[in-house]
Amino acid sequence: MLAAAVCTQGHEHVLDTAENPVLTTAQYLILPYSPRSNGGGLLPVPVKLLPLCPLGISQSSVTALPGLPVGFSYPYPLMDTYVNEGQAVNIEFRSEAWPGCEEFSKYWEVDESSSALEEPAILTGGKKRERNSWFRIEREEKFVGGNAYKLTTLAGTIGTVPGPWENAPQLVLTNDTAKTFLVKFHKVHGDTTSTSRLEKLGLRMFPFY
Repeated sequence: MLAAAVCTQGHEHVLDTAENPVLTTAQYLILPYSPRSNGGGLLPVPVKLLPLCPLGISQSSVTALPGLPVGFSYPYPLMDTYVNEGQAVNIEFRSEAWPGCEEFSKYWEVDESSSALEEPAILTGGKKRERNSWFRIEREEKFVGGNAYKLTTLAGTIGTVPGPWENAPQLVLTNDTAKTFLVKFHKVHGDTTSTSRLEKLGLRMFPFY
């Protein structure tokens, strides 16, 4: 039954910024769709001082920083290498630059702990086959110059709220459409040395690094 919920037919491919299908075999930067966003790419950061782990996910407070790359995979083995709209996928940071909390995985999850807020944080430390680690990518609508997507779960939509570090936008699960985080996917190509330097710079923008 769970595998059937993951494997559905007739979905459109998710497209990257070059209008190519997003693949499970590649890495991508998840970037804010709007150039007027008050944050940059996505970084793993604590959502509170104690405990620091597991890490949450926030936009960089510097809009020019691209954040850390991610990869997409399916919770259950599928032959499809395309990431399709509306299908459940896992999202995992794929970077050697990492701030700590190595005992937790780099998979994303929705906070379902007893201390979770009304709009629970999106955290690292997820498990591939747990439903709170399943995300869907849905096209919001066609915009001139590219495709805008939103991330959703079984319980709501991924949005942003001011986070604890310099008010950098923090990812949360919300039902408030005004907070929806519209994104685009930029494929990481070839030698990532320069990207890695930017990744490390992005992590240093937060005071605890």
